Amino acid sequence: MNYTLNVHGRLLDLSRPLVMGILNATPDSFFADSRQQTEEDIAMCCQKMLSEGAAIIDVGGCSTRPGGEVATEAEEMKRLRTALAVVRREHPEAVISVDTFRPDVARMTVEEFGADIINDVGGGTPEMFRMVTRLRAPYILMSLQPTIREMLLSYAEKVQQLRDMGANDIILDPGFGFGKTLEQNYEIMNDLEKLLVMELPLLVGISRKSMIYRAFDCTPKEALNGTTALNTIALMKGASILRVHDVKEAMECVKIVGQLNR
Repeated sequence: MNYTLNVHGRLLDLSRPLVMGILNATPDSFFADSRQQTEEDIAMCCQKMLSEGAAIIDVGGCSTRPGGEVATEAEEMKRLRTALAVVRREHPEAVISVDTFRPDVARMTVEEFGADIINDVGGGTPEMFRMVTRLRAPYILMSLQPTIREMLLSYAEKVQQLRDMGANDIILDPGFGFGKTLEQNYEIMNDLEKLLVMELPLLVGISRKSMIYRAFDCTPKEALNGTTALNTIALMKGASILRVHDVKEAMECVKIVGQLNR
């Protein structure tokens, strides 16, 4: 299906899958190479991803890695202010997504920096629903459910809540690596196309995650090949957005699957 997102009056076309590049303004994200701490590093990372074809830059200020320490709201805001100021200064037209689970953080990023999309990694709460509806921002709803069946039941309820509040642009994220065992992650990937019944765009974020490096008994740094394989499968099963650390390789997946679909 062909989807569009209204991003501050601009239409973002999802008829061809898009790549979302990850920019972590954190000192402790699970993939060390993705951590950008200085203004220079943030600017270089953003420039690299955009030049390689990223349509969206996803900026995060609080790591959600398993077993990690959750940053305070004040610290998350401080990190995001630093990163977003750089991105907006260097690339004012870039489409920015903000990775957070806190409604007040979402509000700050939209009101102060014009963030375009809220990527909610908290599973969707009434407080966040009210906030994104007020902000009129496209919203990525991530699932913490461990099976496709439970995911669909949860999505049906939460999407209806969002629509009743007036939200229009909703993207679904199965939440690979969140609240799921290794086996459940692969079961969900195997049945990913069943989520298309919701008639909403799907975002898949499996880049260098434990479902890959645990399966191969390697490290996140060595998990690019597995990431590429799963990104290709996700696209063939209907994903509209790939959230990745490695934009160039993800763009190649998009182009290859596009050739097959022609």
